[in-house]
Parts: sequence; structure tokens; C-alpha cells
Amino acid sequence: MNAVRARVLIAKPGLDGHDRGAKIIAFALRDAGCEVIYLGLRSTAAEIISAATSEDVDVIGISLLSGAHLFLTSELIEERDRHSLQRVPIVLGGIIPPRDIEVLLGLGVAAVFPAGTNLPVIVQRVIDLASERRIDAP
Repeated sequence: MNAVRARVLIAKPGLDGHDRGAKIIAFALRDAGCEVIYLGLRSTAAEIISAATSEDVDVIGISLLSGAHLFLTSELIEERDRHSLQRVPIVLGGIIPPRDIEVLLGLGVAAVFPAGTNLPVIVQRVIDLASERRIDAP
């Protein structure tokens, strides 16, 4: 990705208190050369988008295990669009039922990684999305 490292925000919206998966992804991205901003547990959509703006991130990564993925993702995308950050892709990972993947993609999510997705696949897709965003930057 040229000489510039991808900047990736990782967050856990909602009330879910399990962050092991989010931390594993954050470490894998860091080990792959990305700069990772980890917001931790129980971030609101407004907090996530505020951090994405102030940190000038290339990708927003969300970990969801609570079953509220459709609601929380819709809320996050609305907040992102309200702040004119449509060019910042959102990726999701966690416990996502297969029937909801197409719905999430239709909402505007760039990629969905259900539980069990191989780490190298996730890391490469996030880096690719960050690269695409930088290439498309005005």
C-alpha cells in the first residue's frame, strides 16, 4: 500500500461485552502493517464516526456478537452518511447469520466476515479496501 500505512478503526457497538475477536483482528491488522485505532466496548455510532473522522481512517471495522447487527449497522451507516463519510468502507465480523449477509451488503457494508473466517482473508480484504479508498481519494 505504497509508503502509507492503512488506518483502521475497530469498535464494538451495542451492549455486547465480548471483545476477544475484535482484539484478535486488531492484532492481525497491526502485524500486517496497519495502524489500528481500537475503541473498545460499547461504542455508539456517533462515537465511532467521530473517531473515524478525527483519526482520518481508511476502514471502519465492527465486531458484532449480540444479534443486533442489522439495527446497529443501519444506525452506523446513517451516522456515517450524515457526516459525508460514504467513502470510508465499513466491514463487519462476528456472529452474523448467513441469511443476513446479503441484507448487510445491501445496506452498504463493504464486507461481512462471519465467525470462522480465516484471518489472512480478513486482513487482505481490509488492506484492499483501504488501498481502494486511497486511490479514489480526491
